[in-house]
Amino acid sequence: MLLIRASTVFIMVFIVVALSACIKKSSLKNNEFTPPKLEKKKFEMKYNGAIYQAGMPLILFNDTQGRSIGDIITIRLVESATALASSDTKAEKGQNVELPSPTVAGETVTQNDKKVLENNLTAERDFRGGGESNQSHNFQAVITVSVVDVLPNNYLVVRGEKLLTLNQSEDYIRFSGIVRPQDVGEDNSVESQKVANVRVSYSGRGVLSHANKMGTLAKFFQSEAYPY
Repeated sequence: MLLIRASTVFIMVFIVVALSACIKKSSLKNNEFTPPKLEKKKFEMKYNGAIYQAGMPLILFNDTQGRSIGDIITIRLVESATALASSDTKAEKGQNVELPSPTVAGETVTQNDKKVLENNLTAERDFRGGGESNQSHNFQAVITVSVVDVLPNNYLVVRGEKLLTLNQSEDYIRFSGIVRPQDVGEDNSVESQKVANVRVSYSGRGVLSHANKMGTLAKFFQSEAYPY
């Protein structure tokens, strides 16, 4: 008996260790969200006597809107959605069959003054099912991102992150998407609802984040691998 208990404990410990090894630890370090590297352009003077040389950067009229690689754009995250679905199904069916007592040689078959061949069949079925799903979320924040690429149609690919370290806890917001230059306002900002292919991540790690996560053994008992 002790041998069986010891083997059971060993198997459980082995499963927990195996699941712990499979856990992927999230890392806040991701080079994907670092600002793009800009190449320094060298300008060669030709000394041909002209004030302005070919290739010299000359901007007479310009605004503060980002439109080139390395520029920054402020994204106003205003995301809200509400979904409600409900269903109700009801089905009923009833059936009644009466078989009167037949007559044999002109007489009704009886026994003890009872019609033994008379039958009455009744069947009923009733089914009702219902379901309801309600989901909503609301997320608001502000993050400034960098333009990492300009598409052939002049659309801007933006990407960036914001990392906050407060009292032993690290929270971060990561954003990426595609922005139309005409959607960028005069204050160099655009709402996230006007951004295509939006990907927003809001998470963190630390004491508070760890306290809200389920433990390894609890995940095992809540997973499909648990046979009971």
